[in-house]
Amino acid sequence: MTGAQLVVELLSRQGVKEVFGYPGGAIMPIYDALYGAPVKHYLTRHEQGAGFAAVGYARSTGKLGVCLATSGPGATNLITALADAMMDSVPLLAITGQVPTAAIGSDAFQEVDVLGMSLSCTKHSYMVEHVDELAQVLQEAMHVAQSGRPGPVLVDIPKDIQMAQVPFHPWLAEEFDEQPIVCETQLARANELLAQAQRPVAYVGGGVQSADAQSELMAFLNASKMPAVSTLKALGSVLPSYEYDLGMLGMHGGQAANLAVQQCDLLVCIGARFDDRVTGNLAKFAAKAKVIHLDIDRAEIGKRKPVAAMLHADLKASLPALKPVLSSEAWQQHVQDMMKTHAWRYDFPGEEVYAPKLLSQLSQQLPDNAVVCCDVGQHQMWVAQHMKFTHPSNHLSSGGAGTMGFGLPAAIGAQIARPDNLVLTVSGDGSIMMNIQELATIRRNNLPVKILILDNQRLGMVRQWQQLFFEGRYSETNLSDNPDFVQLAAVFGIPGQTITRGDEVAQAIDALVSSQGPYLLHVCIDDKANVWPLVPPGAANDEMMTENAK
Repeated sequence: MTGAQLVVELLSRQGVKEVFGYPGGAIMPIYDALYGAPVKHYLTRHEQGAGFAAVGYARSTGKLGVCLATSGPGATNLITALADAMMDSVPLLAITGQVPTAAIGSDAFQEVDVLGMSLSCTKHSYMVEHVDELAQVLQEAMHVAQSGRPGPVLVDIPKDIQMAQVPFHPWLAEEFDEQPIVCETQLARANELLAQAQRPVAYVGGGVQSADAQSELMAFLNASKMPAVSTLKALGSVLPSYEYDLGMLGMHGGQAANLAVQQCDLLVCIGARFDDRVTGNLAKFAAKAKVIHLDIDRAEIGKRKPVAAMLHADLKASLPALKPVLSSEAWQQHVQDMMKTHAWRYDFPGEEVYAPKLLSQLSQQLPDNAVVCCDVGQHQMWVAQHMKFTHPSNHLSSGGAGTMGFGLPAAIGAQIARPDNLVLTVSGDGSIMMNIQELATIRRNNLPVKILILDNQRLGMVRQWQQLFFEGRYSETNLSDNPDFVQLAAVFGIPGQTITRGDEVAQAIDALVSSQGPYLLHVCIDDKANVWPLVPPGAANDEMMTENAK
């Protein structure tokens, strides 16, 4: 078979049923091989849209996401999605076309060194230099993307290799599978620390989703009654019914969550990486606590915070190995008291729509298996604070990279991956414009994606920082010339409505959730509304700014 046919054959053998992409000259042989193939291709309207759709597909299922692009600008348009997948540990395979091997290095039309460009934002990158390498490279790339700590892998394939006749030899990934084993010495130390702790806290990260270890996590928590805090990517890992779930911690985390971490004497880090948005001032973060760190990635353990014990292994193996000790009644009571004292309030005065209350109401009406995809900004933090999720695959948010434009194409990928589930993207009026062209992808494929736009006619998060830290010097954050989003959606055959008052929220949510096809709800909110609490730059997490202290 040709190299292009082999690519499609190997994807199919791997169980890949859907791919996302945009054709062009250097990848045309692969698109020819896709014609009539069992692998279904979804055309997006921008390569970045293809990359984020593949990310949404992967994050909502745990399966490999696949995207395709041609050489030059096609490949460079994937870089942002690769960086996003790298930061959030998403199993992604990007296949790019390249100019023929004889033309490489000659500044040929649409030639870009995508291998070199991608090295810093992929788990691994390949350029296929000979036809005999293609089969092994592709099989190895799919394995690398999904094994250990998942991540994006790029395979760059010159056009002549796509067209050449190539041999196929199955590559046995089992030969390279060496899972780290829980160290008995470290395990004994960790269990000793658990037995000694008076004020333990579980710090839950995105590794729980990567390892598919929610059941192991909940078994550990239910046995210990330990308070749990979550990173943005981990939300949904701890079931909302868990009585000591404190929600998100960090820069915009809940007050009770941040205070509990600052007061704890043992921090059990479960698949997290001590990101700066979580820790605030690192030297002051959980300064009274010893740390047990569980992670599949050895490089993360001790990288930012010294550890007293480490379990370098898959969470499905390391969590059950721990011997949870029931937390003291005094600590449990203290935590519950903080949860009551710092509970979210929704009694916002006035007739305007109060975004946190709207999102709380929406969360209560969504099915448990609904998928919510966020863009980046104030709305993203309000979703994290005020919506509840039963699994991390139901909350897709660009965490490490913080990419505006993520939400709409990610929702497309999630809807294709989970056609029977309600999929909603929550966006801001700034973010939605980044990949608005993907409304065409929704129309072409008749996807019932729901779209909620919280419109303050501002780049809200940047405006908030300009207010608080730049003396109110509002530079380039005014978006009052936004288009009419409902009319814009109508052009793509998507119905919708605009609301401006709080008494319109209930009906609007009903219309959004009950719509049979795609629907856009445009919500006008106060342009001065801020996200609270906020840990200022350089501050400790217990030095939060709140609305009352602003």
